Amino acid sequence: MDFNFDVHQHFVLADRSFLNIVRRDIGKIAEATGFSETETGRVNLIITEMATNLVKHAGDKGGELLIKPICEENGQACGLEVICLDNGPGMSDPIRMMEDGVSTYGSMGQGLGAIKRQSDFFDMYSKRGLGTVLLSRIYRKGKAPKSAARSKQKFQVGAVKVPKPGEKVSGDGWNLRLSHEGAYLMILDGLGHGEYAHEAATQAIKVFLQQPKESPSTMLREVHASIKKTRGAVGAIAHWNAESGQLLFCGVGNISGRLFQPGVTKNLLSYNGTLGMAVPTTIHDHQHNWTAQTMLVLHSDGLKSRWDFTKYPELTRHDPTLIAAVLYKDNTRTLDDSLVIVVRATV
Repeated sequence: MDFNFDVHQHFVLADRSFLNIVRRDIGKIAEATGFSETETGRVNLIITEMATNLVKHAGDKGGELLIKPICEENGQACGLEVICLDNGPGMSDPIRMMEDGVSTYGSMGQGLGAIKRQSDFFDMYSKRGLGTVLLSRIYRKGKAPKSAARSKQKFQVGAVKVPKPGEKVSGDGWNLRLSHEGAYLMILDGLGHGEYAHEAATQAIKVFLQQPKESPSTMLREVHASIKKTRGAVGAIAHWNAESGQLLFCGVGNISGRLFQPGVTKNLLSYNGTLGMAVPTTIHDHQHNWTAQTMLVLHSDGLKSRWDFTKYPELTRHDPTLIAAVLYKDNTRTLDDSLVIVVRATV
């Protein structure tokens, strides 16, 4: 089995007969991540409980598991991230359902509690009529990567990246560059999907990581000039500065971006064009306020663009990856690669 540590591996739970296959494949991913036998056992327990809940509650509406290795800055895997997407009815009182012995199906009611106990990090979002999303992270020796701890000082970033069904690689891509006062984030969508789209996005990100830290529009021009031998891509770069309280954004093509602040939602506009093919000579940065209560959502066209945050009460209080997973669950088109990134200020 080949492993791609760059994307969330996607497992569909059509019925109980798929459970052993899914558990076997995810067990192999845990072993490839370097987990001990005991840690792999924890992963298997979490997967079993999640999959059992999907079979019970999602029913004909379906459910799926997403799993991705968590890596240190040097690329070495140090943990696993497991996301459970349940399209069932959802829970009216999710906190109570976390208690052992509480069940809507007359079972022992230990599933959610067991998942939380076996996780080093756990988060959940469930509302009646909206389904349920679970997020579990398990670290080798229980230690989160140093990069995660450092980034929490100013912001949190979470993402869900899933290739088009049937593809091993994704034509969508993203990367983050930390700076003293904030960070630069780039999101790419290589034209089409598969290997050639992946090549275009990968080359663009390589250029982004090697450039001097300049304005987003300047960096995009350099990316455009450097990927002309690929099939091209659409993309955007955001730079937020916590010290000055400013966000600079520049995008080319159909990358969707929204900025959320108390009482205000702004759509971030991108220029028409394609990186590596044709980009207007007049592209420039758009400036927005970046405060302690700001949240930025960016996604490729693998997600429908007309989602509405007001549909999800209290979702913004949760982990950014969980927020991204909820948006993915309800809005993925399934006919293309999907990528959604959530950035939330913490100071």
